[in-house]
Amino acid sequence: MFEVIPFKSAHFAAIQLQTAQMYLSEMVTQEHIDVLERAPSYTALLDGKPIGAAGVIPIETGRALAWSFISHTGPKTFLKCHRAVKKFLDGCHVPRLEMTVDSEHTEAHRWAKMLGFTMEEEHTTAHVPAGHDCALYARVL
Repeated sequence: MFEVIPFKSAHFAAIQLQTAQMYLSEMVTQEHIDVLERAPSYTALLDGKPIGAAGVIPIETGRALAWSFISHTGPKTFLKCHRAVKKFLDGCHVPRLEMTVDSEHTEAHRWAKMLGFTMEEEHTTAHVPAGHDCALYARVL
């Protein structure tokens, strides 16, 4: 059974991150997870087990950062996750919603576009502490 519930910090450790996001497990601290738990954030469960989480972190008035942690879920489950995330983002009504995507993560670029984001910057060098280059996407109302 697939369901979406509010994100809790324990969910992060339970998600078996997809290969392209494995480096995040070394960078994300408990302090980061606590911030995500207080922000508008949700976890997708499959048969009671967390398979992904997503949300937005307000940065300033009218601007927020979208984030996600996703396991390798397979096409059927990914579609359910996509629909839940799209519905959530469509209801956010934040004038400017941003997200970064690892430059080499082809599937994430495709997903950003499916969610209605437009690439604003193709290449930001060493964007995350692990040294990965990222692209900047935005969704502007």
